[in-house]
Amino acid sequence: MSSIRTRLLVSLLATLALAALVLGGSTYRNTLEEAQSLFDYQLRQMALSLRDQGEIAPDQAGAFADAGLDFVVQIWTVDGRTIYASRQHSSLPSRAVLGFADVSVEGQTWRTFSVAARDRVIQVAQPRQIRERLAAAAALHSVLPLLLLAPALALFVGWLVTATLKPLRRLSQEVMSRDAEALSALPAADLPDEVAPLVTSLNALLQRLSSAFDAQRAFVADAAHELRSPLTALKLQVQMLQRAPDDTARSEAVQQLAQGVERATRLVEQLLTLARNEPGARQAPLVSVDLGEAVRQALADTGPMAAERGTVIELDAQEPVQIQGDATALRVLARNLADNAVRYAPEGARVQVRVAREAGAAVLTVDDSGPGIPAAERERVFDRFWRREASAATTSGSGLGMAIVKSVAERHGAQLSLQDSPLGGLRVVVRFP
Repeated sequence: MSSIRTRLLVSLLATLALAALVLGGSTYRNTLEEAQSLFDYQLRQMALSLRDQGEIAPDQAGAFADAGLDFVVQIWTVDGRTIYASRQHSSLPSRAVLGFADVSVEGQTWRTFSVAARDRVIQVAQPRQIRERLAAAAALHSVLPLLLLAPALALFVGWLVTATLKPLRRLSQEVMSRDAEALSALPAADLPDEVAPLVTSLNALLQRLSSAFDAQRAFVADAAHELRSPLTALKLQVQMLQRAPDDTARSEAVQQLAQGVERATRLVEQLLTLARNEPGARQAPLVSVDLGEAVRQALADTGPMAAERGTVIELDAQEPVQIQGDATALRVLARNLADNAVRYAPEGARVQVRVAREAGAAVLTVDDSGPGIPAAERERVFDRFWRREASAATTSGSGLGMAIVKSVAERHGAQLSLQDSPLGGLRVVVRFP
């Protein structure tokens, strides 16, 4: 029974039935008791009304002798002689018990009231069976409105539950009618307080999904645009290789083709790395990692390019600095920072990399002696495919390095900041929690 509507209906109808049963039983019992009390009152009043009578007149005796009257009146003298009986009855009580009493005669029970007055005993009796039948009829009439009202109440409860759950049904239909592209906010008007937080959370999720899809579409569009240029260049270089008139031209064309393939390969690698570190991507769990060791491996990957450009890389990581992280992603972060420092600095530049613990936080600092980045443009370096105009013409970067750094840092809860370096270029500081 997983339906909220079914649960509410069953619970409410069961409660209603139980309440009707208890109320009906209580009413029936109370009415029975009140009817019995009323019948006792009638017995007593009738007996007392005859207490001060001298002799019963024949016309009065005829009235008491009516066969339609349920009551039987008997009068005895103090010595037990019967001087009056309203009608002959084979099972009448033959003696009186003063006050109220239940007397059984020949299998029939009588309810009697007797009173002694003026040398006589007056007894008024009524068959218990008649009393109970009349009392039951009165009790049933008192319960009958409740029995007739119960089905109407059940229908009203069903309508009330349906009307109460109507916003949920409307919300469900709204969600079911949407396709994968419909990520606008769900309507939150006229919702119960219990449902409003759920809709608010769903709208926040839809907003995040919409932002993620927009970013993904923008990324795919930018990637397609960025891949078009190197692929076009590769196509032209292949054509030049095919048209080369001699071995010298052919050798030069092969060298340019190799460089183009290398640039395209690096761009694809950067795109895949960025995609792997995007929020929501399937990623390895964070474990205890020595940040210094991850940086040392990253610098080993950057070493050949630094040696080719005559750049000196200095690493200061004197003691292990343990953090919770993904070793592969941290290596990618450090390699991109080192690659940028080597790639955008002039040949023979100097790069300093430092790993230390400061005020309880693990800090990675990369300084270079390159041209640096103006303060007004530092926020833009984290945008995908953004490259400064001054360096775009002289370097072969993809514009994804700092975007990857930002993505990895956000995944690890780290803070990124760009500052002026004491070496004259740019300082990048990554502070891990």
